[in-house]
Amino acid sequence: MDKAVKIEVKHLNFYYGKFQALHDNSLDFHINEVSALIGPSGCGKSTFLRCLNRMNDLIPISRVEGNLLLDGLDIYDPSVDVVMLRSRVGMVFQKPNPFPKTIFENVAYGLKVNGIKNKGLIEKRVEESLKLAAIWDEVKDRMHESALGLSGGQQQRLCIARALAVEPEILLMDEPCSALDPIATQKIEELIHQLKKSFTIIIVTHNMQQAARVSDITAFFYMGKLIEVGKTNTIFTRPNLKQTEDYITGRFG
Repeated sequence: MDKAVKIEVKHLNFYYGKFQALHDNSLDFHINEVSALIGPSGCGKSTFLRCLNRMNDLIPISRVEGNLLLDGLDIYDPSVDVVMLRSRVGMVFQKPNPFPKTIFENVAYGLKVNGIKNKGLIEKRVEESLKLAAIWDEVKDRMHESALGLSGGQQQRLCIARALAVEPEILLMDEPCSALDPIATQKIEELIHQLKKSFTIIIVTHNMQQAARVSDITAFFYMGKLIEVGKTNTIFTRPNLKQTEDYITGRFG
């Protein structure tokens, strides 16, 4: 049985000023699945990802056409509260970006921004998030030390915990392992497998092996266009299009 659709993207066009970065892309994302967006540098994967939680709104000359529906609600409707949207659609960036605060304050930050003042609830949510991000055992005795003292891999899992603390439904990950060593990368990949039980995850990755390992669905982008999407196993072994096959086998890109 197919899983329910969480996000529907319909005929998405995106412009930076006069430059069109995305061309008429339509794609569905399903509950409790990991979808990987692959393609060469500059093909629009990260731009597409940032449309899903309106991060591109921060670029003054940007413009979006088409519909992006989250549980049927158009996230670009003027009535949508963007802060609320971003608490439902969390994001983890390419480089770990902990705040220059304590480990505890990093994870508690979003809760406080969202107006949660109950100290006991904040402490409970921080611990739950660190456990979900598989880093609690490594930091539980260091909660009041600076997050900047953690290793790169630990910082990235802390940033995942920070995103999880506000209880999002969707987690966007923009090349979350590109700055990490192989052991830290493996930990993040194992974490993604665990998290998909509770979240819908969309990951942009340059690493084809990573896409094959972590995702259920793979979408191949080229020059701002969605070329092909399908079950990961199919895309990597029997793609429909020669262009997809050429990219996956390393003939270009």
